[in-house]
Amino acid sequence: MKETENSPEQSSHLAFMREAIQLSFEKMLEGAGGPFGAVIARGGEIVARGHNRVTSALDPTAHAEIVAIREACRALGRFHLEDCALYASCEPCPMCLGAIYWARIGSVFYANTREDAAAIGFDDDFIYREIERPLESRRVPMVQILREEAQEAFRAWREKADRIEY
Repeated sequence: MKETENSPEQSSHLAFMREAIQLSFEKMLEGAGGPFGAVIARGGEIVARGHNRVTSALDPTAHAEIVAIREACRALGRFHLEDCALYASCEPCPMCLGAIYWARIGSVFYANTREDAAAIGFDDDFIYREIERPLESRRVPMVQILREEAQEAFRAWREKADRIEY
């Protein structure tokens, strides 16, 4: 069954996206960070909002989607958001995409594309290319050390009876 522009579900999608876009615009004008906003909704209600805070928080991980995910997890008291939808003013970057998968968000809606973001100076394409490269060919050197010592924590995790799986 195809949704129509007038269906309640379609209206909610549009309203949530407009909220994300409005956040991106307002917070960018206030000087909080880049022009990116996100909301997370569950059961037809917004449970969290986020906007880019990279420059204001001095935190390169404070992207709108990450901020919204953190807020949603706190609001719902859990770290999985499979029954939630994320509405982002722009296609998520590689970091945000990873967080979306780790949070198990049920669906993602976005407005601007990553090409649109690149056109205004937010070009993440090099990260997508870096991920595909072998470790020894990446721009940032990746050097493995002390693996055997680090394995102790992994062994302990495997044997921990009261661990919380995620």
